[in-house]
Amino acid sequence: MERDSTVRRIRAQQNQQKQQDCSDEAVALNGLRRRKHKPEASAGLLGESSAVLLLLGFVCLLWLLVLLSLRQLVISSPGLFNALRARKHLERITSFGPRTVGSPENEITTVNYLLDQIEQIRTESQTGPHSISVDVQRPTGSFSIDFLGGFTSYYDRVTNIAVKLEPKTTAQHFMLANCHFDSVANSLGASDDAVSCSVMLEVLHSLANLSTPLKHGIIFLFNGAEENILQASHGFITQHPWAQQVRAFVNLEAAGVGGKEVVFQTGDNILSVLKHLVMSDELADSSAYRHGNMVFFDLLGVTVVAYPARVGTIINYMAAVATVIYLGKKSMLTSNAGGRYMRDLACAACVAVLSWFVTLLTVLIVALLVTLAGRSMFWYTHFYAAVCLYGSAAVGKILLIHTLARNLYYGGVSGVDLSERFFDVSLLLWCCVLLFLTQRGLCSAYVPMMMVVFPLASKLLLTKHFRARGASLQYCVLYLTGLAVPYVHIMFLIWVVFEIFTPILGRSGTEIPPDVVLASLVTLATIILSSYFMHFIYLSCSTRRILAGLGSVFVLMFVLVCCGLFFPYSADPSSPRPKRIFVQHSTRVLHALDGTVERSDSGLWINSLDYSGMQHITPHIPQINDSIRTRCSEQLPYCGFPWFLPVKFLVKKSWYLPAPEVSPEAPLQFRLLSRQDTEWGTVKMSFEAKGPSHMSLYLRPHAGASLMGWSFGDGMPRFDLSGEYFVFYSHGLDAPAWSFWFEIQPPESSDAPPDEGLISLAVSSHYFFGPDRRSEPLEALLKRFPAWAFPSSWVSTYHMYRY
Repeated sequence: MERDSTVRRIRAQQNQQKQQDCSDEAVALNGLRRRKHKPEASAGLLGESSAVLLLLGFVCLLWLLVLLSLRQLVISSPGLFNALRARKHLERITSFGPRTVGSPENEITTVNYLLDQIEQIRTESQTGPHSISVDVQRPTGSFSIDFLGGFTSYYDRVTNIAVKLEPKTTAQHFMLANCHFDSVANSLGASDDAVSCSVMLEVLHSLANLSTPLKHGIIFLFNGAEENILQASHGFITQHPWAQQVRAFVNLEAAGVGGKEVVFQTGDNILSVLKHLVMSDELADSSAYRHGNMVFFDLLGVTVVAYPARVGTIINYMAAVATVIYLGKKSMLTSNAGGRYMRDLACAACVAVLSWFVTLLTVLIVALLVTLAGRSMFWYTHFYAAVCLYGSAAVGKILLIHTLARNLYYGGVSGVDLSERFFDVSLLLWCCVLLFLTQRGLCSAYVPMMMVVFPLASKLLLTKHFRARGASLQYCVLYLTGLAVPYVHIMFLIWVVFEIFTPILGRSGTEIPPDVVLASLVTLATIILSSYFMHFIYLSCSTRRILAGLGSVFVLMFVLVCCGLFFPYSADPSSPRPKRIFVQHSTRVLHALDGTVERSDSGLWINSLDYSGMQHITPHIPQINDSIRTRCSEQLPYCGFPWFLPVKFLVKKSWYLPAPEVSPEAPLQFRLLSRQDTEWGTVKMSFEAKGPSHMSLYLRPHAGASLMGWSFGDGMPRFDLSGEYFVFYSHGLDAPAWSFWFEIQPPESSDAPPDEGLISLAVSSHYFFGPDRRSEPLEALLKRFPAWAFPSSWVSTYHMYRY
């Protein structure tokens, strides 16, 4: 026992001696490292939990600031704008029902109401310093527009109400404020755009009753034909004498009535905007304040930054030069001799770009799988579900690639060195984007400029701190603070993109998979936000738990989406997400070259405006299924169907349910007035059409023939994406018959059979109001649609002729 105790004491003394020796060795090594000034000694790595909490907290805080800024009114006018009175205008206008162009509700009832209200305002303000003039314009005109593939528009006697408010001493310079009171079929048009007209009435009332006269005047344009693709706007700006006095204009439109302005749309802020502009000196002589293109943006609604584009170019190049100097100094260090730094930087840039492309490919594959599973548009009502699914896939893939690169490719390089290297990569890539946009003369180059200047400045200020203390909590907080300004602006821009494109994807047609588009946008946003976060990836000790968490979120969301937990549509009035459908009870009549009827049929023609087609409708209406899917008849003008607008390239899937023939009380009357062979070898044909307020004309020259001229627009025919010609026609009240002509160059050697003629012409008539608008089969079908479906419905006819 005594011997055993002695052995234990000897062993204990030996262990203590070994520990002392190890301690002395560690002290010596630390001293040696300090003498060599290696940053790795003091630059420790972040714990995995700390990195996650810092980044999540940073992103959530900035997103909260963005959401708070969206609720903030940039300008307020207490005591001047009467919201209650504006609300009463809105309720009254919408009580008239749908207001399509040519309908009594649009051309008479709404017009009379607006004129009555304007007259009351004029009477009330007669003793004040302002005068009000009113002019009801009913223009006729035509123009071509590169929209929806390109088409030509013709309008006849549509309605504009123009109101001029000016000091009694008169004014020479005017602001133009525009709203439209017409609506699409089957819609009350409350947000699009009766609310804006209600606001404009109240703004007119407020400004007319000011005791101090305005310095300049305002023209309030109550537009009666905007849903027909800008027809009344064209009539005012090209034909009204007041248009020559307009120096600037503000458009009030549906997408701008909630929250802050988005570039050209202004909402319940128009009063203060107009008052400020018409009291300013700039409106009188804008040339004195003209600096060419301007760069302008706001930061969280707190302030607006604006400067001339030429100043922006100088700033951008200075930022690029600063980046080159920063990277150049690093490349000239002794440790980076022989071009080592530049090689390492190029390799790291390749890793970053590769991670982005692989991430995009991966997320697109996920989007295609969701689409093939029949769960497309699951995010339409549940947007954050898309963020969880596609966002987790994108973040996880980027993180996985960088983790693999760190462990497999950069195994012998310290995490501190890698973090520095990938910060430089992000800076370099943003600098390249900055130079590209600046060279193209794009004012939006201010965005990459901010993503260069702020991170570079913060990194330079924190260099000594980082070398001395490594990735400390203080360093991380200060680093993220330096990113706050550009990142909060980037996140606001991301919000704008999703706010605009999410509703648009609900009516983007049957040919574009919306999940592919949305997944691409989510991935792009992830790549942009992750650029300077790569610095943190390499400062973190590990990413295993982060990857496990992201993988779990992705798998869970993918399973829930594929199980159909997220239904795309909603009838919630506070946040509606309807399925948009066009339903037309139509009769088609095809005429031969001699005018006889070759073929005719009738049915309910159904179009889905989104990618899901009738997938969610069939359980409610079993008759609408793939067995009645119809195809485009390529040999007929516009597929042989009565397209209201030229969107056949977007909506290629349609359904045709047989139904009885339609019998409108005002059927189409169409006739050839004259046919003349010109001395220069062409054939000129004149026609007359009389029908409802909305008609569409489709022209398709036969093989070898070409359309040389017509009576629309500037006389030069413009075909659409499919090579056909589309003319959209509408008229107001008491319009005469529609007369037009076109000129055709016959083929030199006829490639078509002689009995086919030179051209196929089709006219479709659309009955949106009155007794012709509905039919019994149409009414019966509409009652069966679920509450979350929004079917726009009307009666139409399609007549095809050959000449």
